Amino acid sequence: KRVLGQRQYDVQLAGGMILNEGGIAEMRTGEGKTLVAVAPVYLNALIGRGVHVITVNDYLARRDAEWMGRVYRFLGLEVGVIVNGLSDGQRQSAYQADITYGTNNEFGFDYLRDNLKYDRSELVQRGHNFVIVDEVDSILVDEARTPLIISGPTEDRSDLYKILDAVIKEMIVDPSVYDLDEKQKQVLLTEEGSEKIEQILEERGLFAEDTTGLYDAANISLVHHINQALRANTLYQRDRDYIIKGGQDGGEIVLIDEFTGRMMTGRRLSEGLHQAIEAKEDVKIQPENQTLASVTIQNYFRLYKKLSGMTGTAATEAQEFGDIYKMEVLEVPTNRPVQRIDYDDEVYRTEREKNDAICKQIADCRDRGQPILVGTVSIEKSEQLSALLDRYEHKVELSRTLKPEFAGKPKEAEKLGDAAYDIVWETKFRGIPHSVLNARQHEQEAYIVADAGLPGAVTIATNMAGRGTDIQLGGNLE
Repeated sequence: KRVLGQRQYDVQLAGGMILNEGGIAEMRTGEGKTLVAVAPVYLNALIGRGVHVITVNDYLARRDAEWMGRVYRFLGLEVGVIVNGLSDGQRQSAYQADITYGTNNEFGFDYLRDNLKYDRSELVQRGHNFVIVDEVDSILVDEARTPLIISGPTEDRSDLYKILDAVIKEMIVDPSVYDLDEKQKQVLLTEEGSEKIEQILEERGLFAEDTTGLYDAANISLVHHINQALRANTLYQRDRDYIIKGGQDGGEIVLIDEFTGRMMTGRRLSEGLHQAIEAKEDVKIQPENQTLASVTIQNYFRLYKKLSGMTGTAATEAQEFGDIYKMEVLEVPTNRPVQRIDYDDEVYRTEREKNDAICKQIADCRDRGQPILVGTVSIEKSEQLSALLDRYEHKVELSRTLKPEFAGKPKEAEKLGDAAYDIVWETKFRGIPHSVLNARQHEQEAYIVADAGLPGAVTIATNMAGRGTDIQLGGNLE
């Protein structure tokens, strides 16, 4: 309280006890999970072996290290933060601190890089003592089998990627040549597709010498690259799975994290898939890589002597946490009764009707001075909705008169609704001022989030504004 002017509630202290015992504290959104971690982090840092605090993105790592760091420094401890772009020396200093904040990817890749070092003095990490994972279900369950891979360059095959991309684009015009399973992220050539591509490749002389068929042993590498070109053109969508940064000329493919909606600068898909996407988008094809070191998120976090976590949604995965990580999920009650009203889902026949309803609800909220956050599934959808709001005309009804043909026919008029009336409308305003938060605006994130709680503010966001984002009603002056 002497540092931040805030005091922990009893339920927050109870959550801290669960973390200290190596369990998972399930807490509702807005219950202050950041403050819950303070007591167990401080207690475990006193033994001098380091405590790691995992957040879902670099923005939150910086924010929490700065915000909670004031408390820890007041108590005599050092705080470090690991974010993308730091040198080895800066990383060493951050890990030497009593408490280190960062994302699971940064910690995992530092571990892999340490395993490739020749001299012990070059290591940046100093062990895996105690870790608290924020949004633990997303990291330890949703991303559990996600491999972190460090790779090195191999031979340049740019021409092959371009040729196969052109072949696949020509083929997939006919949907009968492939079977697509978007849920499992799998796509396979049908028998008809295999015969067709075999014929095209034979005509172009792309088979290895002394082979007659696509599936001869000598053509295994070719089959692999065909499959990657097929995946790039059918499974991966621009502005959903990746963006082109820097424009078409000299641009690069930057991946979008499906869980956080953020750019993963410097990360590349392995086994030629990234190159296949570069060929698809006609940007410069970077050399292919070979795997030098790899670890899954699950195996990395099992290195810690004590593992704990916080989330708002862990009960459904309680058995998995118990079986794999030996962690118990305990629900922490809310400090006050929940006043939020949860409405039923609304389903519309067409996209246009849905968008009209969204725009009307946004306009009504703005009229009342109520801030509103609109979630979208991709960058593309967020920008489409933004364009609709720019053009939107907010009309209010001035009067309505029953049409003469429906006089004395109340049942027919009731069936037709508005169509049975002559309605006079007035345009109150055109265009709705709003902010868009997606991977393209990541540099303005702190300002957009700070203003999102202002009266009448309208914020359109991808899942960047999902886990861990703290929107304060009235805005955040700091």
